[in-house]
Amino acid sequence: MDALSQTLSVVRMTGAIFINARFTAPWCYRSPSAASAASILEPNAERIVIFHFITDGECFVEMPDGSITHLRAGDVVIFPGGEAHRMSSQPGLAAAPARKLEDVLARRPRRLSYGGGGAATRVVCGYMACDERLARMLLGGLPSPTRVNVRGLRGSSWLESSLDYAMQEAGSPRPGGHVVLSKLAEVLFIEVLRLFSQESRPAQRGWLAGVSDRLVGAALKAMHAQPAHPWTIENLARHAGTSRSVLAERFQELVGTAPMQYLTQWRMLLAASLLSRSQAPLSSIAEQVGYQTDTAFSRAFRREYGAPPATWRRRRAGSPPALAPDPISR
Repeated sequence: MDALSQTLSVVRMTGAIFINARFTAPWCYRSPSAASAASILEPNAERIVIFHFITDGECFVEMPDGSITHLRAGDVVIFPGGEAHRMSSQPGLAAAPARKLEDVLARRPRRLSYGGGGAATRVVCGYMACDERLARMLLGGLPSPTRVNVRGLRGSSWLESSLDYAMQEAGSPRPGGHVVLSKLAEVLFIEVLRLFSQESRPAQRGWLAGVSDRLVGAALKAMHAQPAHPWTIENLARHAGTSRSVLAERFQELVGTAPMQYLTQWRMLLAASLLSRSQAPLSSIAEQVGYQTDTAFSRAFRREYGAPPATWRRRRAGSPPALAPDPISR
């Protein structure tokens, strides 16, 4: 299993589609920051990542720094930093009067229709909620916004057709509609990460750039496949087919941390997942993530999460569960 698949299979993510919009030119819509919407979308989430999928037409995204990105049908755009932004039929238009987020998001997915009656653009808006550490790992180094076009790629048509069908079914009395939309949001988000990691960007930095790099990717794959193995920089370098110094330099350049430091971070993410999803003894979890003694494991976990593993597990068990999405209606 590759490093991206391994990471996504270990750490919990939840997603949802919350807006199904049809805008007609001229139009301009102000999207709030992810932080300001988090308490409504997913109250107990550590990080919210907003994304938009342009299913028809075209539009522009204007960022607070003045940068403008032209989006076309098939583009999915995510905002790793969660910045507020404006979407419009052309740059410089005044935004529609703001409404309370509680009102806009009272029903999900909310159907929005707005504009001057000209050329139409359809936008599906969703989010992913995930662990803050996972967000830093996956999204670190990504530009904001990050754009990927999913249309026309082999096997991508089913995703669009499934999403269109689920949106049409959103208001039906049939059970399970919000679960389908949630899973589709997750699949769409993962597909964006996969496609972005496959695109060639020589100046790109971050974890996804490391995954797609021949040397760093080999080291990451090895650590993710066998987290309990007693890895050293020497045997990781041999596994990647390079020298210790070259791997260390390349890893630091792309991922932003040393290989051994990264291994510890990955082991702790894995340990946190095991602690929250099972009642396995601490000694068993310690062994699974490469620690021979509970003391060494507890010390490493406390450095990363601020509490010993047993205490962290108790607190996690006592936390209220994340609120389920509101029942879907038109």
